[in-house]
Amino acid sequence: MNLSKILKNAFLIILASLVLTACATKKTTTGQIQGDVYTGTDSVEYLASGVPDRVFFATNEIVLTTASRETLRKQAGWLRKNSKINVVLEGHADERGTREYNLALGERRANSAKDYLMTYGVSSDRISVLSYGKERPVDSGSNPLAWSKNRRSVTVKAN
Repeated sequence: MNLSKILKNAFLIILASLVLTACATKKTTTGQIQGDVYTGTDSVEYLASGVPDRVFFATNEIVLTTASRETLRKQAGWLRKNSKINVVLEGHADERGTREYNLALGERRANSAKDYLMTYGVSSDRISVLSYGKERPVDSGSNPLAWSKNRRSVTVKAN
């Protein structure tokens, strides 16, 4: 009797585990996209040698990814060494959504990058924020790869 109860409970636990595993979402990595964040390098330019000029975001997000934080740490180090240089952080969005929504989202993305640079010792007086929303895409395609390239914040030298 006890053995049959134990086997029945074990079976239910295994079954529940399989059901939960089947429901779990998996982040997809397809070449240049991880989840829905761009990870390629074909549209990345450089602020300075070895310092990428842009960071990428997930759909409707302003949260910095691990790769974005690493890029911004490199930018902050370079900006601390070059204290006379000011920058403009340009915020961008993909083509989906209204013009107003994307302008606001682009501004929040640029401010997210600005806040991170400031935590690494770059003065806010040296950083301006400008949003282009969906008006300046780097990829004019209408597909997930193009959208992921366009969801970005770009650091540009102002002087």
